[in-house]
Parts: sequence; structure tokens; C-alpha cells
Amino acid sequence: MADSGQLEKFGMTDLEVFHALDRLNVRDVDYADLYFESRVSESVSMEEGIVKRASKSISQGVGVRATAGEKTGFAYSDELTKKDLEIAADTARYIANSPKGDRSLPVPTQRRPTRDLYPVERAKAEVATADRVALLNAIDAEARRYDPRIKNVLASFNTEYKVVAVATSDGTLIGDVQPLSRLQVTCIAEENGNRQVGSFGGGGRVGFEFYQEESRYLGYAREAAREAILNLSAVDAPAGVMPVVLGGGWPGILLHEAIGHGLESDFNRKKTSAFSNLIGKRVASDVCTIVDDGTLPFRRGSLNMDDEGTPTGRTVLIEKGILRGYITDKLNARLMGIPLTGNGRRESYQSIVLPRMTNTFMLAGESDPDDILKSVKRGLYAVSFGGGQVDITSGKFVFSASEAYLIEDGKITKPVKGATLIGNGPEILTKVSMVGHDLKLDNGIGTCGKDGQSVPVGVGLPTLKIDEITVGGTQR
Repeated sequence: MADSGQLEKFGMTDLEVFHALDRLNVRDVDYADLYFESRVSESVSMEEGIVKRASKSISQGVGVRATAGEKTGFAYSDELTKKDLEIAADTARYIANSPKGDRSLPVPTQRRPTRDLYPVERAKAEVATADRVALLNAIDAEARRYDPRIKNVLASFNTEYKVVAVATSDGTLIGDVQPLSRLQVTCIAEENGNRQVGSFGGGGRVGFEFYQEESRYLGYAREAAREAILNLSAVDAPAGVMPVVLGGGWPGILLHEAIGHGLESDFNRKKTSAFSNLIGKRVASDVCTIVDDGTLPFRRGSLNMDDEGTPTGRTVLIEKGILRGYITDKLNARLMGIPLTGNGRRESYQSIVLPRMTNTFMLAGESDPDDILKSVKRGLYAVSFGGGQVDITSGKFVFSASEAYLIEDGKITKPVKGATLIGNGPEILTKVSMVGHDLKLDNGIGTCGKDGQSVPVGVGLPTLKIDEITVGGTQR
């Protein structure tokens, strides 16, 4: 829910903020900002029908930054007083190693974000512990009711209500209120000593009522139970080079990791990405168009503004196979001389800004998903992924599939277990031959890690065919 600068919520005045910025206003500093944040986080988790953890945390503080060339001076304070703010400003200036100057500083002008992507009232964002526990109890019962082979259910419900304000040396004072929630269910099934796991979840910048609509939370329980039971009958995954069809939605995490990080501007400025110096060149097949879009209502990765106060946008990264742009924050956009995309993000006021993805996905193509499957004589159909690793410099990745099936003579047959996809991001993009018209975004569970910072993100994908990729498995 968008709002103005909201400095009164931090016990600060416009004048005190102006004075702190003035202390950062030095001869060699190109840009400076103050990032105020107040956050209330609550979590309840259940296992074996028992509440194992219930917590609530409240944090508040300010991050102070000064950038000079490629150097960044950063300091933060947990105390929001005029003195602590000035000390943090002096520290950031000292780290930036610039002498005090006498340039005039524009007085920050309060303004509001130009949109409201997640109008959730605080009362709907903050949920009573008793209501959380009742929700998890119902999930536990529903999952066990699905099949007697479900032996254990783990469920958690997390909410966050964050108020932020950003004051910048170029004269902006802007604020936002950012709700966030996530419900996650994991089921463990057992039969004759064979134990398998299934997981499902969802969320976004939504209130408690989102999970109650059409009993969505019970659907999460059934889906997690379904996957666990399915995996009991799974056969060993094949191994070797073969065509792979990716399902829509969450499999976009492969796109996020194997390609998305390589398009973040800091890696490209430092020439450590597999996509460095390739703007305007072909990096994928002509059926691939990939965007990063932080403007989708209620989505987990969406923001009215990024953590530098810049409005988020829709950035075309790859258009019909041609690399068109990178994801930028203010520092890297300035140093590289490329457009600012509104992707400056930080985990908290204690963290520096990094260029990060918001909601990253491939646009729908023209192929019918059934035709994509029919085109495969023998291969793998991957519906959901678990963990994975990627090397940004080389683009090489390894991902494990949590739900996958054999494709035999154009039909989905047996479920498989232990399948991993091994490849190179830029190379794999050139082997995408068919893209479905069924674009689907994930259910709202993504969290992205980079340089020790975690931020919420979204991914998406239509059904697509990769002509050949190495599948790691156990079946010869």
C-alpha cells in the first residue's frame, strides 16, 4: 500500500534527513541515500500435528550510503536519532574516502509511488497466532485425509509487514508499505520402507484472506500430499543426453538461476558473466523472449518502487533470441551508461543495494503444449524443481527435479525420481525449439540469494522443449 515519505513513523523530520544528506554531500560523491525501514515479521510452523515454533520479530533502522566512482561507503544504525544518523553518514562518507565539499543539495521533495500494486490493509496483513494455528491444523488434517500413507506433515505460515522510506541526494523522498506472506506445506509418505517427500506452497503481497479464498490452503495440502504419494511409485530416472520438456510455472526457477543472474548488471560491468558484451547479439533461439517485470499486482517479486526509490518496470532482457538489456541499479546503470530499470534491491537496512531480479519469466509462444509433448519420442517431462547450483561466470548449472515423468512415444508415462538437469544457461537457450502458449507464473514461493542477501522473487515459464540436455539419473 503506497504512502508518502512516512518519516514520522521513524521519528525523524525532513530537516534532520536533509542535514544527514548534507553531511554526505562531498566533492567526489556521485550519489547518496538514506534507507529507512521498519519491519514486523511473524512465523508459525507445525510438525506432527504440534506447533513447533511461533515467533515474532520487530526491527527498525536506517542504512546510509555514499557512492564515489566504483566505491561505495555504507553504514547503518539500529537507533533512529539525529546523532546516530549523523554518525552513520560520517562513517559512509569516510569509507567512500571523499573530502567534504560545498555543492548545493536539493531539498528532498516528498512524492508517492505512481501505483499501488498490493493494497493490503495492515489488519489483513497481521494475523492472530490462533488463526495461524487453526489454518495449519486444518492443513495437517487435510493432507493425512488424502492418503493413509502420509505419515508426517510439516507446514509453516510466515508474514511480513514492512514500511520503508528513501531519501536521496538528487532530491527525492518517497515511501512504501510492503506486505508479504507465504504458506508452505511438506508431506512425507511411507510405504514398505520407501519414504518420499512432496512440497507445495504459495503466497505473495497478499493478506490472510487470500489463503481462505475457495479453500486455497487445503489445495496446498492436497497438492503436497499428491506429490509425496506419486513419488512412492517413481522409477529411477534415466541418464544421458535427451530432449526435456519443462512444465509451466515454477520450472522458471531454472531460467532465473541459469540465465537471470547472468543478466544482472554488476556481473556484466565486471565482465564476470557469460553474457558480458553481448548486447544486440543472439544468445537464444528466436522463440525465446525473456522479461523481468516488477509491476505485476500482488506478486511476490513485485514492488511499487525498488530500494533506491526508483519505480519498478518491465524490462525486456532477451527478445526473440537477441540480448536487449541488463537488470540495473543506480550505481551500475551510471557506471555502464545504460538505462535504469528499477532493480536496486537489498535484504534490509543493514544491506547494500545490489541489482536483483523481481519477477523473471519467458513470454508465451505459439506452440500447443500437447504438440510439444507429442514431438518427443523419448525424454523427460520436468514439472517441478528442488535445489540447484549455477556458476555465473560460465553459466553452468545443475538442478534436481522434485517431480518429473518419462515421455515415451509422445506421451507422459511413469514418474521418475533422482533426475537432475545439467547444462550451460546460454547454450541451453539456443536449444529451445518450441514454446507453449500457456505461460504460467509460480505460486509465490521464490526467494533469491546473492552475496549473502535474500529477497523475494517470482518466476514463470510456458511449457517448452529443450532439444537436448544432459540428464543425470541412475537408470542406464
